[in-house]
Amino acid sequence: MSGGAADWPTGLPGILDAAMDAAAHGPFHPATGARLDLREEFPAEACAVLDACGIARAYVPAGLGGASGGLPELVAALRTVARRDVTVAVAHGKTFLGSAPSWVAGRDEQRRDLAAGILGGAVVSWGLTEPGHGSDLLAGELTAVRAPDGGWRLDGTKWPINNATRGRLVSVLARTAPEGGPRGFSLFLVDKEALEPGSWRALPKEPTHGIRGADISGVRFEAAYVPDDALTGRVGDGLDVVLRSLQLTRTVCTSLSLGAGEHALRLAHAFAAGRALYGTTLLALPLARRVLGRAAASLALADAASLLAARSAHCLTGEMSVVSAVVKAGVPEIVQLAVDDLAELMGARGFLMEQDEHGRFQKLERDHRIVAVFDGSTAVNRSALISQFPVLARRIHSGEHDDAGLTAAVTTGPVPPLDFGALRLTSRTGCSVVQALPAVSGRFSELAAAGAVPRRIHDLVDMLAEEAALIADTMADLRPSGRDTPPEAFGTARRYERCYAGAAAAHLLLAHSGDPRRAVLLTAALERAVELLRPGHEAPEDAYEPLVARLAAPAPELVA
Repeated sequence: MSGGAADWPTGLPGILDAAMDAAAHGPFHPATGARLDLREEFPAEACAVLDACGIARAYVPAGLGGASGGLPELVAALRTVARRDVTVAVAHGKTFLGSAPSWVAGRDEQRRDLAAGILGGAVVSWGLTEPGHGSDLLAGELTAVRAPDGGWRLDGTKWPINNATRGRLVSVLARTAPEGGPRGFSLFLVDKEALEPGSWRALPKEPTHGIRGADISGVRFEAAYVPDDALTGRVGDGLDVVLRSLQLTRTVCTSLSLGAGEHALRLAHAFAAGRALYGTTLLALPLARRVLGRAAASLALADAASLLAARSAHCLTGEMSVVSAVVKAGVPEIVQLAVDDLAELMGARGFLMEQDEHGRFQKLERDHRIVAVFDGSTAVNRSALISQFPVLARRIHSGEHDDAGLTAAVTTGPVPPLDFGALRLTSRTGCSVVQALPAVSGRFSELAAAGAVPRRIHDLVDMLAEEAALIADTMADLRPSGRDTPPEAFGTARRYERCYAGAAAAHLLLAHSGDPRRAVLLTAALERAVELLRPGHEAPEDAYEPLVARLAAPAPELVA
């Protein structure tokens, strides 16, 4: 069950899959992952396998020698790794996060040098957070002060940071104006190997509940001199560049959830198929089949949202301030709901560390929970969405949308080069994926009347359009104002996230309504979206059964 209505790229992900299969008795054996997890040891050998596959090409724009598939190929590649081991995907994929600010705002020479370094194996980290301040970047205390002879002097600490110790390069957000404020911070790409000895030191790795083997540590700068060309963008542009870069990195984070969810579904299905109960197997019981089918539908829904978001980065770039916040908050939550249901189905087996499948389920469950925190927590992303409620409400009511960009986003095929300069702090056009729901509903009405699609599909899309209108009404009534945001606004943000996911499934289904395989997957995704949006609503009894049947196929592909 792979590939939504517009398939994920298969080049690099296919290479990775083959390489990890070949390493299944070594670095990617479940016992190896369990042992490293218990020891909190970095998965160096597994990362070396990814290096040999050339995954670093996906971290670099195509125009600088990177892979041609853009953000969709990167998401697909890291998802492929995460379905084996989320810790490995987190450990290796951090290089893209650390390099994103340079792609967004770096000078041509800086971008070329960084691209060459990454393609040569350099590890990059992103130094944003500091002790005591968390996601409040405006409270950052690490300073960059002009040196008398040019360049900058860095003083302060970044913690906790992924790959802070192992990363050679660190993109550091520093306070360059004593008063701080939105224009008081700048970004510097720091090469630790070029710093004077004694001007920096690594802080110890922090024990973590999940991703235990990842290098979650910190770095302390003490009168560390960096040259002027370490500056990324202009002085005072640091927060602007960070916020635009996060629109890409937050979208990429969905790959971790998709991989973890697929792994969980595979393990739960295998458990149910082999578990003898009441003279049959657990898999044969209607309730178990419903749980598995609903989880598969949740993953298909999350997949549709992630795929369309990744393609939107190239085709609806100006709307990514909305789209990235929506999928970063929504996709991990939808997947976690599925993982929780599957954990309940497995019972105690899902929590055993050694006796059952080398503890794979409990490890992925722990690892996945960190995804909601990466690159801004769920609350942070919902706050970013809430700030744009007025525009979103108006656009939903008007139905205005970028038809050309949306058509390009839902169409199978290569994406255009990503125009980093088109990223905006706020979307002037709202979110076309949601705003076009009435038009999609109308098109499905025509197809249903002609007998080209089941009437149920139109009914589901029509329900989504109704929900979008209700959400817009609520958005219009709310008046968010910074710290005084009413609590109910966060619930509205959650509803919008689920509406976006359902709308993504609807668009992809409309674009490829003649493909029976995709129609089954995406119709189930629509059923699940309506369930999540309408408390008390349940999909028809047989809605998810086709997905369960697919799980029994040899070497099943598990998500849309």
